[in-house]
Amino acid sequence: MTELFPIIAPVLLGVILGFFWGKRGLPYDSAFISNLVFNLGVPFLVFATLTRIEIEIGAFGIMAAAALVALAGFLFATFLLLKIFGLKQKTYLATVMTPNTGNVGLPLCLLAFGDEGLAFGIIVYSLVATTQFTFGLGMAAGTASPREFARIPLIYALAAALIFVLTGTKPPLWIANSTKLIGEMAIPLMVITLGVSLAKLKFVNAWTGLGLSVFRLAMGFGVGFAVAELFGLEGVARGVLILQSAMPAAIFNYMLAMQFDNEPGNVAGVVFISTVISFLTMPFLLSFVL
Repeated sequence: MTELFPIIAPVLLGVILGFFWGKRGLPYDSAFISNLVFNLGVPFLVFATLTRIEIEIGAFGIMAAAALVALAGFLFATFLLLKIFGLKQKTYLATVMTPNTGNVGLPLCLLAFGDEGLAFGIIVYSLVATTQFTFGLGMAAGTASPREFARIPLIYALAAALIFVLTGTKPPLWIANSTKLIGEMAIPLMVITLGVSLAKLKFVNAWTGLGLSVFRLAMGFGVGFAVAELFGLEGVARGVLILQSAMPAAIFNYMLAMQFDNEPGNVAGVVFISTVISFLTMPFLLSFVL
């Protein structure tokens, strides 16, 4: 715990500060902050990190492939569980299958594994975020549009970074410093916004939320571990994949449920309970991957 607490404490403290800020009703425009983080902070963080870290492009490719296989595993396992228990696919499928690789996952990857871990974590996050804005949006709205994919700033930041990675060049210093400075706002705002959002959640069907929350965390760890073994991942890459896979349900699913009136109370239960449980299990998860 002496070694693990410095990793967990910053994330937990940020969430707690945000939670009590939200409970006190202090001004906090979550919609504005979320848009700022997703449209500016995260894209700049992605570009700055990937162009700064020396990692072979093949390692990135393997991590991306492993993350895609893990997502397919999440989809299959969640679909099967919901089918067995007769729960609505539209309400729960995207919620349970997509982990919170941003608000919780990225800070943990950085604190546990440094810049290399953040770079690998960004690869997983990018694929999960793309899934949320395509498949997740389609499930909540009842329809999907290819235009949504083209509107994700993260995609363009990733493409721009890969140009420098593939050519073995570095961006001009003024671009590197600017993207690093703006990108560094993303992670603190992510954890604080998560806390504020949790303070405002109102959920129903607590027992269903508890069961699906336990399933999300257990499935994430099991699938992440199996895929890491399948791809022969080692070291930081292995730790990041398992860590990101075992994250709680993403808060973004609740925002979509609210927007499209897709039983937000049920979705909130999974998000809130899985997040609380994840902080209790986090020391064991970190001790396993480190």
